[in-house]
This record gives sequence, C-alpha cells and structure tokens, in this order.
Amino acid sequence: MTTFAALGDSITLGVGDPAPGGGWRGWAAFLAESMPGGRLVNLAGNGARVSDVERTQLPRALELRPDVASVVVGVNDILRAGFDAARIQSALGHVTGSLSAAGAVVLTMRLPDPGLMLGLPAALGRPLGRRLQVINEVMDQVAEEFGTVHFDVAADLATHDRRMWSADRLHPNERGHRYIAARFHDQLTARGQHLGPRPGTEPTSPPPRRLDTAAWMATKGTTWVLRRCTDLVPYLLVMALRECWPGPGVPEIGHAS
Repeated sequence: MTTFAALGDSITLGVGDPAPGGGWRGWAAFLAESMPGGRLVNLAGNGARVSDVERTQLPRALELRPDVASVVVGVNDILRAGFDAARIQSALGHVTGSLSAAGAVVLTMRLPDPGLMLGLPAALGRPLGRRLQVINEVMDQVAEEFGTVHFDVAADLATHDRRMWSADRLHPNERGHRYIAARFHDQLTARGQHLGPRPGTEPTSPPPRRLDTAAWMATKGTTWVLRRCTDLVPYLLVMALRECWPGPGVPEIGHAS
C-alpha cells in the first residue's frame, strides 16, 4: 500500500472539481488512483496558509508515515495582509524537511500569478505578483534543498488556458486538476517511481451549466470577494499608490515584501 498525505489549501482539497457523490475530488485523488494500493489522506484545508500547514497538518501527516506527501500552499498567504516572507520561508523549510526526513517523496509546486488569473488591473496585480515571486523563490529553494518533485505551474503555458480553471479563476476545474495529476505522474515515473496508468486528462463529469456558474458567482463568489475586500483590497490600493508616488507618506499595511 502507498500512503499519500496531501497537505495544503483548497487547491489540494479539490475545490473546483465536484465529486460525483458530493464534496470535492481534485488532483491528489486522481494521482492517488495511479499509486499501487494508493491510500489518500487529504489533510488540506480551505483557506489554509503556510502557518496552518506547519502547525496543524504536518503533525498529522507525520503520524501517517507517508510514502508520498505533497506541500502545495501559498495562495492564501499572497491574498491576505500580514505577509511575512521570513516566516513563510522558515515554515515551508520545516514542513518539507520534516516530511523528507520521515522518508516521504515530497511533491511541491510553483504557483501561477493570481493577478493574471483574476484579470486584475496592472497597478493592483503587481503587488500580488511580487508576493508570488517571493513564494515561488522560497519553494524553489526548498525543492532544491530537499530534492522534491517540483511542478512549475507558473511556467506551464497549458495551465494558463482558461479551460483549466473554474468560475472563480483561482481553483482548477476537473480538467485542470487532472492535468496537475498527470504532470506529477510524469515526473514521478521519470524519477523511477513505479506507478499505474497515467491519470486521464479529459473530464468525465458533465461541465457545469452557465446557470450554475452564474449562480455560484452571485452567491459564494460574491461572499469570497467581500471577505477578501476587508484586508486585501486596502492593501493593494496602498501598494498601487506607493508605486505611483514612491517615497514617504503612504502607510504600510501588514508585513509585505
């Protein structure tokens, strides 16, 4: 049996890919199906940040003594005030190093730019882009230090195809989740891991109707935006002002880098 512990946020939880029986499915489930006797324990949490993964998910993962573990997180850190690059680097190093030391093959990911995915104006998207660069550079360093299986989503043009993403533009849809699983499968087999057939990349569930998508945006999507507006939008506006009028006089919000 191959135990796969999946750590991270809503992307790993499977948001964007509804399971036929309810709940979410996602890339980790597709990848686990290709592992010999694959047993997936999905520890990911909606809205999780790097600190949540370190504090809550890592101890549970280590108890499982997993053969494979994934650490895919950072989007929520980018999208909230209080961004602390040094703390993020320390936590990601601790999480990945601990899993590697426990004997797990660790999967990591470079993230795509949320500003581009959300279609934000350049002045508002640049602060997010800088944060993303910090996260990705840290993950690159962690991947090199601990020899993880590292998927560069940011540089993969296929992942920027609008057909890969759900209505909120932050979570993959079924096609996107399947693509992530297939790419990790490719890299694992290239490193000598014995896996079953590559996960299929074509969706098997019917696509959501336009009415369903519109309903999601009008209800849950609106709630998501309002929740983020309480601290993200003020921060982005301040950062945009700092770029237009550099120098003292514009207050800082949080600990952004």
